[in-house]
Amino acid sequence: MTSGDQHAGRPASEPDGPVRVLYLAGSGRSGSTLVTNVLGQYAGVLAAGELRYLWQRGELDNRPCGCGRPFRDCPLWSRVRRDVPVGRAAEIAAGLRGRLRMRGVPALLWRARAGRRAVAAHPDDAVLTGLYTCLARHADARIVVDSSKLPPYGALLDGLPGLDVRVLHVVRDPRATAFSWRRRRGLDGERDQRLMSRPPVWKAALLWSVWNAVTVRLFAADPERYLRIRYEDLTADPAAALARITAFAGLGAQPGPLVAPGAVGEPAAVRLAPTHSVAGNPSRHRTGAVPIRADDQWRTDLSRWSYAVVTALTWPGLRRLGYPLGRTGRTTSTGRRGTPLGVPTGRQEG
Repeated sequence: MTSGDQHAGRPASEPDGPVRVLYLAGSGRSGSTLVTNVLGQYAGVLAAGELRYLWQRGELDNRPCGCGRPFRDCPLWSRVRRDVPVGRAAEIAAGLRGRLRMRGVPALLWRARAGRRAVAAHPDDAVLTGLYTCLARHADARIVVDSSKLPPYGALLDGLPGLDVRVLHVVRDPRATAFSWRRRRGLDGERDQRLMSRPPVWKAALLWSVWNAVTVRLFAADPERYLRIRYEDLTADPAAALARITAFAGLGAQPGPLVAPGAVGEPAAVRLAPTHSVAGNPSRHRTGAVPIRADDQWRTDLSRWSYAVVTALTWPGLRRLGYPLGRTGRTTSTGRRGTPLGVPTGRQEG
């Protein structure tokens, strides 16, 4: 578990073998923050958030860590900063932006198909390997959860020696993600006057199609290192979904944060302690008992025009992932390495 100052005074120990990274891939607003927060409650797991943004949002912007402190004041990140070249943060951030541009995706896929390293080697690769290694060491973690989502960054990590990358592909109905993107949200919570980006629904739909398709092309061929889970399945049956995820991650049997419903008809909940996620959705700051409900507001509030646009732009992926084209169709499970886990119920967004 990564709550509060749990790691503050613990002596660091070297990881035994490659650092296991559970990389959450897919498009934004698909529930990855909820999954990250929940996994961060297990022993031996560090919920690190969107680590591709560490150099900019963490080191340069000094935004709040998931524990609530500014990044540079967080006890865990303060120790990590001593072991990585924070003086080069701007240079490293710029280098990552250049290497991970969308226009480079076709070449990336071509290299992967040819059996070559998808993202070309770079002098900063050693820095990235060192970052994950010292994170695992200082947090005494067997697994580092990185919710960066961007498929090219996952491919970059997958090519680094010293890392054992497993990809958890988190997907959600694209009409729901497009609706979620249109909400006004502060970058780091309700009091933050800076707003998260609000792309138009057509752009959100295209990003959903591209990032999910690229994730499948890059990783799905290896079932031992790829698992797809749907937000709808997680909220419908949290215990079953979490059992699949923890088994895939290699966590083994251990008590989890799931709290059974208090009465018939009530949703299950998770008891969340603070994590040390460096960047991500502001819901990463949520703590305490959090009910797991599907956020289905989009089913009634998404306009007909927006629904039609998103459906038209994403229909191949909708069919492949078992989502209905109409508003009332039944969702069917097509996830890898598992059996159907049910259909959406209730309200909750990750």
